[in-house]
Amino acid sequence: MKKVLIATLATVLLTPAAAMAERSGADVYNTKCTVCHATGAAGAPKLGDAAAWAPRAAIGVDALVASATKGKGAMPPKGLCMDCSAGELKAAVQHMLDNSK
Repeated sequence: MKKVLIATLATVLLTPAAAMAERSGADVYNTKCTVCHATGAAGAPKLGDAAAWAPRAAIGVDALVASATKGKGAMPPKGLCMDCSAGELKAAVQHMLDNSK
């Protein structure tokens, strides 16, 4: 057990800070969310479609993040961004909201 703890600690300490930094909402959108939200695949609201995003914006970013985390309709949990942190998901949702007014 002690060896595992030491190895884990060494990995964390040797990981560059940039690799541990959270991605921006734009980065997450461009690498994960764009697959469906740029085209409207499976009913996803398109980025920039103010009419589609207005009712979603009305429920608030926290409710949208909760919905995205669990999945909704054809969207699987986390939109298949299994390596996204809660903060990254929130940033991606906020990015889509901000760019769909």
